This record gives sequence, C-alpha cells and structure tokens, in this order.
Amino acid sequence: MERKKEVKANILVIEDDEAINHLLCELLTEAGYEVKAAYSGTEGKLHLEMAVFDLVVMDLMLPGMTGEELIKEVRKLKVMPIIVVSAKVGIDTRIEVLKSGADDFIAKPFNNEEVIARVEAQLRRYQVFSHSEEKKSILEYKNLQLDLDTFKAYVKGNEIELTAREFKILKTLMLQPKKVFTRANLFESVWEEVYMGDDNTINVHISNIRSKLSKVDQSQDYIETVWGIGFKLSE
Repeated sequence: MERKKEVKANILVIEDDEAINHLLCELLTEAGYEVKAAYSGTEGKLHLEMAVFDLVVMDLMLPGMTGEELIKEVRKLKVMPIIVVSAKVGIDTRIEVLKSGADDFIAKPFNNEEVIARVEAQLRRYQVFSHSEEKKSILEYKNLQLDLDTFKAYVKGNEIELTAREFKILKTLMLQPKKVFTRANLFESVWEEVYMGDDNTINVHISNIRSKLSKVDQSQDYIETVWGIGFKLSE
C-alpha cells in the first residue's frame, strides 16, 4: 500500500555513509517528500544557507563539521525540526544533543517505518507552530501594525504605503520577533526563489522600509542590522 504524505515538505539528509544516506533519501522520497542529500557537516551547512528546508535528518559523526557543531550553528538562525540519526546512543549523548537544539533522536540501526513516523510527527508539530502565528489578522510591534487581511500597514495609527515585498519583509520579521534573519532567509521567504548572494536587493528594501517608518515615527528603531549575519527587529 502506497504511503501518502500529509503535507509536502523539503527535507535535508546529512549523512556521510553513502549507503545509509541513500536509504534515508529513498525512504523519504517514497513517502512523498522532496529530499536533498549532503555528505558532510560543511556541505549540510552550505545547503541550509542556500535553500529553505522544513526538516533536517542528520548524523552526528560527520566530516568537516560535527553534527553537534552544526546543530548549534543552525539553531542560531533556524527553527525547523532536526532529527538526529546516530550510532552514538549513550544517554549522555542523547541528552546533550536534545539540549543543544535537536528535536528527536533515532538510534542506528533504525527501523524504516519509525523514521517516517517520527518525521511526520515532527512536521505536524512544526506546522502547528509556524502557522498558528500566521492566523493572527493583526501583527503589532512597538507603534507598527500590519493588517494581514487588508495588507495595510500603520504607524501610530497613520497608514504608510508599502510595496508588496516590503510588507512581506516586515511580516516575516514580525512573525518571529526574536529571530535574526540572514539575507538568504529573507530573500527566500519573500521572493520564494533561491538566494544567489545579491545582498543589495535586501539592503535596498530594508533601507526603504526604515525610511518610510522613520518619517512617521522617529522615536523608535524598528529593524536592527546584525553585522555579518542579517537583520532582526530592534529591541
């Protein structure tokens, strides 16, 4: 009987053992997911910087950058679920990995059906989290309001004219007010295309947004530049 996926999702598999990597990719592809393979921590980090994934399945013992190091780096910027699949099954390792930011741990050798079940469970939880905020019709931050139903923005009650992409940038920032977004994060969320490294596109839009906000409210800073990383809402 063919398994049907509940939702379409993009999954990154980071595993240096080619046979295990191929098996995981095959399992997830047959379950209906879009899957990308990486064979080292460094390669996995590069994929995460260049594209958007809904979930990561990864080993710990990886060349280039260990799984533990990669999890900590990913958690600085991204919130999607991370499932560790590893032969390092000691309880101390499991606890440390979960504390560092992983969402689940599967021991090798693994059961194929269990892998799919855990992936589906994590994606369900992630969708509830990511979409619950979007159900709010009004987003508020300091003196700024975004009306998601009418696509209008207000500062101190005064409507400001934003382009569609300026509106989406503010919406993306306001849905996760504590998160630091890289330029790649913002570009792929707003333009829905793969980021090709054109920093000027994001910089110009951020500059325009700041200018429009400051014309109405000079008492507040709304968007903070995090040097070397990207942007976030100002504290």
